[in-house]
Amino acid sequence: MALLHDDRLFPADPTTRDIARRLYATVRNLPIISPHGHTNAGWFTSNEAFPDPAKLFIQPDHYVHRMLYSQGVRLEDLEIGKPVIENPRAVWHIFAKHYYLFRGTPSRLWLDYAFQEHFGMTERLSEKTADLYFDTISEKLATPEFRPRALFESFKMEVLATTDAATDPLTDIQALRAGDWKGRIIPTFRPDSVVDPEFAGFLENLDKLGQISNEDTSTWKGYLNALRKQRERFKSLGATATDHGHPTARTADLDEEECAALFATVLNGEADEDDAEIFRAQMLTEMAKMSVEDGLVMQIHPGSMRNHNLEIFENFGRDMGADIPTATDYVHALQPMLDIVGNERDLTIILFTLDETAFSRELAPLAGHYPALRLGPPWWFHDSFEGMMRFRETATETAGFYNTVGFNDDTRAFLSIPARHDVARRTDCAFLARLVAEHRLEEDEAFTLAQDLTVNLVRSAYKL
Repeated sequence: MALLHDDRLFPADPTTRDIARRLYATVRNLPIISPHGHTNAGWFTSNEAFPDPAKLFIQPDHYVHRMLYSQGVRLEDLEIGKPVIENPRAVWHIFAKHYYLFRGTPSRLWLDYAFQEHFGMTERLSEKTADLYFDTISEKLATPEFRPRALFESFKMEVLATTDAATDPLTDIQALRAGDWKGRIIPTFRPDSVVDPEFAGFLENLDKLGQISNEDTSTWKGYLNALRKQRERFKSLGATATDHGHPTARTADLDEEECAALFATVLNGEADEDDAEIFRAQMLTEMAKMSVEDGLVMQIHPGSMRNHNLEIFENFGRDMGADIPTATDYVHALQPMLDIVGNERDLTIILFTLDETAFSRELAPLAGHYPALRLGPPWWFHDSFEGMMRFRETATETAGFYNTVGFNDDTRAFLSIPARHDVARRTDCAFLARLVAEHRLEEDEAFTLAQDLTVNLVRSAYKL
């Protein structure tokens, strides 16, 4: 007995399913390229065993604990936020007791994939099998084959990008580059903490930015120079991209005098919500101009109301599953920036969305026109079979396949990476098979596209 069917996510129609099977056979074992995620580089520096199943599967994965929390499970009982889980078996039992909550969700597919493919489980996780799972996983985690570096290699990972604050010392990345291990772990420049006046500790972060760059971040010119220096430092350690998690996609084109005056208002603590939004908007444009200069790929992840649950934020901090999608405008919001850099052929700006209504209405037409724009894969709540399929259906007719950038997993949960890429590969093969069966695509083109969507587009878009 297996937890997962070999034909999962393939079309029910036998003819189309057979095409999907043949397509998938050519890509299932290709290397994994993970250009955007939130795993911890320190795992690979220390290469220590993951301590227990709860620390591996539950604590880092907000998909897991947000679902449990929505059904009344206390985060305190899951020991969320603790550096060491004191009673991991008890936490695991809570998870197992509520595993039924994940029926029909992407998380269920990812978890069952890991349980089956990595740990050899064949019986579904439940309260009855909780101890069997816990003991089996714990035993394997203690073996050399389940150390982070060994898993990286067994997953056939070609590259793994972390996401790092602009002021991060990148100590672990430096240690990895100086060591003998050949696994490719690269940083990604995430400047939110020093470009968003509403980010907690913003002024302190600016001071830190000035100290590490040896620039005067109390002036507009010094501030921009500090950011340029940090971008170059990230590049020197392998970074190929930046990432921007702004509340909206708004951009601006202020002159230098206006920028300096707005920056002074922000520094003086006199900025209101409108000032903060305009400052973020201008900084997206500044970051795009810097990408023209230094070649870093720019990723924009707008449209999330971060830390919506104030009580959870105050007690547990950021990224606890309470970030909620909002409607997002791209056409008007991006125009000031696109007027400056949109026609740059050597610039790549990858647009993501949590607002699926924007795909066919705004994003596909924009990416289908501007040389600088590409469409990122469905992100976060939509990185699932249904979300991926809707993306292909709504974006392809206008933007085509080659204005998209393959798949990225955007995860903190290391063992979910192979599962999520497998879902993406199966989804793309299912979509391509349908096009072939409907005579909208020749079969040889479908086989080429399967390869491109799996590895070639992501290598090209992220300069990997």
